[in-house]
Amino acid sequence: MTTTSQSPTSFTSMDTSTVEQWAVIGAETAQNQSRVADRVLGMLESLSEVVDGFAVDQLTHSLQTATRAERAGADDEMVVASLCHDIGKAVSVPNHPRIAAEILRPYVRDEVFQAILFHQDFQGRHYFAHFNMDPNLRDNHVDAAWFALAEQFADEWDQTSFDPDYPTEPLAHFEAKVRSVFAQPRSI
Repeated sequence: MTTTSQSPTSFTSMDTSTVEQWAVIGAETAQNQSRVADRVLGMLESLSEVVDGFAVDQLTHSLQTATRAERAGADDEMVVASLCHDIGKAVSVPNHPRIAAEILRPYVRDEVFQAILFHQDFQGRHYFAHFNMDPNLRDNHVDAAWFALAEQFADEWDQTSFDPDYPTEPLAHFEAKVRSVFAQPRSI
């Protein structure tokens, strides 16, 4: 992790801050942007501890999903989003899509963000009936511009990625793409 020794800000309330102090904060934040990729990679590694009854741990599942996306020709943003789609499970399974999507949001185009945010609605077609839930929640999004991307993600890459024998790329294979996508936010 990188830090700087520029003059620290001294305000104790944002109401008393100055333009100069925010310039220091902005510069240090930009200088330390690489820590975002470091943290994302660390969270991904932590998914190796989350199995919850599946045939593979959640890191392996995420790697398989990203491997499938990459082999299908997805662009780097979608490959990284596929890798990170379940990163929220490092914190909470029930709202993991929103956690993952919000981590990705400043770094990816809107259709990628939306596909990850609503991936559970799309993946539900393959298992929600087992929980007496509506397996057709994806139909709520049928008119969305990102529908086809979310459908491809869920049906071709995500729901098929629980195979202990699938030839899966390791996390190191994706590291450069993770660092590239998280190098500079598009928005705050």
